[in-house]
Amino acid sequence: MKLKHKVLLSGIAVAIIAAFVVLAMPGWFAQRGTERVKEVRDDKAPDFTLKDIQGEKFTLSGQRGKPVLLVFGTTWCPSCREEIPHLKDIYASYAKKGLIMVNIDIQESQDKVSRYADNNELPYRVLLDENGDVAKTYGIRGVPSLILLDKDGMIVGGQRLIDQTLARMFEGKEFSMRTSSLSGEAILLIDDEGRKAVI
Repeated sequence: MKLKHKVLLSGIAVAIIAAFVVLAMPGWFAQRGTERVKEVRDDKAPDFTLKDIQGEKFTLSGQRGKPVLLVFGTTWCPSCREEIPHLKDIYASYAKKGLIMVNIDIQESQDKVSRYADNNELPYRVLLDENGDVAKTYGIRGVPSLILLDKDGMIVGGQRLIDQTLARMFEGKEFSMRTSSLSGEAILLIDDEGRKAVI
């Protein structure tokens, strides 16, 4: 009987703790899915200089006059590998229209990153953020993370709306955004031709 009583009390204690965590920390749970990307708008992108896998220097401020897509990632990240086909599609669609696209690998060796770029046939330039300073400056907490800059070097988009923002930037498509009255998060995009995209 004592064993059943202890098991019952333990179960009740666990339930109370779980309820407290869920009720007392709703913001934490809400942010877990979104903390990977720092969505910033209308901020000037911090300048940086990094070497690419061929040893050539890339300076962000040297790209002024063209939009730039920064793709932060690593070789060990499964989601980064899953995102490659989509990133290749972006490159194929917009590089010829002037988009500068760079993959910024965080805290890995040149040899390892070079093999990864070759094996995955990455068509865009691959930079090495070997000590992680650039990722830290941009507030990167998880990978992959995308940050889109306009031709003036201003941050205009990130992960969640990258396709819509690129379409607006290069194809002149306008999107109206409807938001949830409860969360304030975008749930529906409608382009200028009336096509809808739920996000």
